[in-house]
Amino acid sequence: MEPAVSLAVCALLFLLWVRLKGLEFVLIHQRWVFVCLFLLPLSLIFDIYYYVRAWVVFKLSSAPRLHEQRVRDIQKQVREWKEQGSKTFMCTGRPGWLTVSLRVGKYKKTHKNIMINLMDILEVDTKKQIVRVEPLVTMGQVTALLTSIGWTLPVLPELDDLTVGGLIMGTGIESSSHKYGLFQHICTAYELVLADGSFVRCTPLNSIGNYYKPWFFKHVENYLKTNREGLEYIPLRHYYHRHTRSIFWELQDIIPFGNNPIFRYLFGWMVPPKISLLKLTQGETLRKLYEQHHVVQDMLVPMKCLQQALHTFQNDIHVYPIWLCPFILPSQPGLVHPKGNEAELYIDIGAYGEPRVKHFEARSCMRQLEKFVRSVHGFQMLYADCYMNREEFWEMFDGSLYHKLREKLGCQDAFPEVYDKICKAARH
Repeated sequence: MEPAVSLAVCALLFLLWVRLKGLEFVLIHQRWVFVCLFLLPLSLIFDIYYYVRAWVVFKLSSAPRLHEQRVRDIQKQVREWKEQGSKTFMCTGRPGWLTVSLRVGKYKKTHKNIMINLMDILEVDTKKQIVRVEPLVTMGQVTALLTSIGWTLPVLPELDDLTVGGLIMGTGIESSSHKYGLFQHICTAYELVLADGSFVRCTPLNSIGNYYKPWFFKHVENYLKTNREGLEYIPLRHYYHRHTRSIFWELQDIIPFGNNPIFRYLFGWMVPPKISLLKLTQGETLRKLYEQHHVVQDMLVPMKCLQQALHTFQNDIHVYPIWLCPFILPSQPGLVHPKGNEAELYIDIGAYGEPRVKHFEARSCMRQLEKFVRSVHGFQMLYADCYMNREEFWEMFDGSLYHKLREKLGCQDAFPEVYDKICKAARH
């Protein structure tokens, strides 16, 4: 009984002291009393509960299964707010006293509170070195899990109760930040519910090569049509092959609905069709129709003549989009070199598609375009249909070294001349 009596006496004395000094005085000047007697035990219980909860959730792998349902619940709340007329602003329903800040936001009382029950670690991918978490996950949860399997974050702010969402929105920093930046700079992707209730996944890393993604040229076209700018990071292999899925923009003439989201999701994984098979199955009649109603050309012209070249392309064939690719043309012997003795900046103008100029006739229009290219000391890519006669061809290309080597190596009676292989005037 003595310990109980002693405890009762201490409690009585404490209450009398509080009454004498006033509760406000004690809470401000002697806060250690309240902290030691009440907050420390309560904090311990709080930590034990959340630690055990996080451990059980992760071990049972229930968080990933529940995550989508939680997100749908948030979307539902946002849509209900919108249906009710969007009369007030929205904010998270997390109580202000839970944040690691001295500020208590009064707006929580007047705004629409969206309840967000997202406080779990969803996945640790050691191969990709990425941890996927919900926004209310704390640094304490992160370190407890990651250090137990030999991992950590590049930037890990110190206080256990700091949340991922808070560090992203309110800035997180640590001694390693001199190398890795702030906390938001180590994040690779964000999943957001927008003001209309829709769900988006935001990354700077746009994997434009995925089969369900819009064709690259259409993606760029959307930026131009909406008159906006943006910065995107594209995986290197996706960038190298960014025009492969749509065969630049040729596939839109073959499959007009190919960029439709439904088609992309259902059949996009099969495109593009092999160009060799398209040629094999087109037949002679279709081939002739393509020659008369389709253009596939690349012309290399000096950069200084670009404006004039674009006007000529517009007037002679009127094909859009067009491909523009600058390159340095070294001053070296061969079929293709600048007019002077120094390297020069050239640009490749690629036209692929159906000409929209009135009364297009393949031979006359292309000969007109070839004439312009010769006049500016430009060159035609030799994979394409060529309508020049032999004299015009060797006016465009420097054949001095080519003919010298053919003679020296005995090629004249062994292999056809390049003109005879590619030019329509020679073949027909």
